[in-house]
Amino acid sequence: MNLPPRVTDRAFARLNEIGAADQGQALRVAVEGGGCSGFQYEITLDAPAKDDLVLNGQGETVVVDQVSLPFLEGATIDFTEELIGARFVIDNPNASSSCGCGTSFSI
Repeated sequence: MNLPPRVTDRAFARLNEIGAADQGQALRVAVEGGGCSGFQYEITLDAPAKDDLVLNGQGETVVVDQVSLPFLEGATIDFTEELIGARFVIDNPNASSSCGCGTSFSI
């Protein structure tokens, strides 16, 4: 594995605001086949699994499963608030293209 994904302070702060750790939950970032560009991000609150990569900060946890990890090498997991809404976003250097929905990409 090269570089694991990085989680920004903003993303950890948002998890803290919604009390994820207090509920025993972590932010799960996964990559699945599908979407308009071939792959799509699945971002959910979930309990950590035994073989997940665990990223900790500000008392909060972000997890990535082993299957998704190669697709997320060197990626940045962030939280953004824009006019269209607030959401977790992935800046992925492995994606050769993405689409307007922001959750689908190709390699």
